[in-house]
Amino acid sequence: MSAHVLPAAEALARLDAFDAIIDARSEGEFAEDHLPGALNWPSLNNEQRIRVGTLYKQVSPFEAQKIGAALVARNIANRIERDVLDKPKNWQPLIYCWRGGKRSNALGLVLGQIGFRVQVLEGGYKAFRSAMLENMPQQVARLRFRVVCGPTGSGKTRLLRALDATGAQVLDLEGLASHRSSVLGMIPGQPQPSQKRFETLLWDRLRRLDASRPVFVEAESKKVGNLAVPQCLMDAMRESPCVLLQMPDDERVHLLLEDYAFFAQDIEFFCHRLDALTMLRSKAVVEGWKAQARAGRVEAVVRDLLRMHYDPGYAESTRRHFSRFAEAQVLDASDRSMQTMRTLAQSLADGGD
Repeated sequence: MSAHVLPAAEALARLDAFDAIIDARSEGEFAEDHLPGALNWPSLNNEQRIRVGTLYKQVSPFEAQKIGAALVARNIANRIERDVLDKPKNWQPLIYCWRGGKRSNALGLVLGQIGFRVQVLEGGYKAFRSAMLENMPQQVARLRFRVVCGPTGSGKTRLLRALDATGAQVLDLEGLASHRSSVLGMIPGQPQPSQKRFETLLWDRLRRLDASRPVFVEAESKKVGNLAVPQCLMDAMRESPCVLLQMPDDERVHLLLEDYAFFAQDIEFFCHRLDALTMLRSKAVVEGWKAQARAGRVEAVVRDLLRMHYDPGYAESTRRHFSRFAEAQVLDASDRSMQTMRTLAQSLADGGD
């Protein structure tokens, strides 16, 4: 049985129908981005790909193809022995590489000859990404968003978690981006994904959401850390109904101290992140904050950050960027506890639209 070629647009619609999605590219290419749920079965690994590419350029395409064929055949044989021998005859994988060329077709040919019903993605990852980006606005347009607004430290992320626990639909952009969005939002030990990976993760989440129910999402700027939110989603969020979460200032300060505890545990890392505010708040102000932090007065620094950096102009800026902010439903959180957030989340979920 030979492998069948599947157009990218059709693959998008059928992703969940396959028993496995197999990425035949190198592990480096896979790490940058891959189809949702894909397994990495490299026809050539990173080192082998470099070796073959060097031969292609420095010796000849023919010599490179001979070495490449031997490496690919060996890798496919090893993969079959390790991961395919237990598969039933009706196992149906989708296979792709960068452009739907030799790497995916080699693997598809062998698996097809075994007797599996194999589909090879036409145009490979490159075609998938193009079709996915084209489909993104359609996924956004079919959904109804409710945007959770509120000043820094008001508990927006906690509210989203509580909403998720109630069964409400949540789009967690900061979770997808591995960043808490603000200048100080980098999470230690959690590098951000590539822009391509972020967009694929976002598209995959959007396509799984139920259009008959609202989707709660935190108000964000155009960038979450180093990653850009697609313009179609920003436009939809900025035209959607808003929820304004409010919390007493003392509770906000202690919430931030809890959620950003790693700053108090690594003062020099905190000071390094504060340096990013020098252009906005002046060197003298930032140096003063760093001196306070090193003296153990982190809470005082957090209060100053809210008063001098985060809070000024927040309402005006939000009103300017979110057209329905003026009519936002106001939620007053008396404290930062998850019990309070669960109560507020339940009231939102029960309220429907």
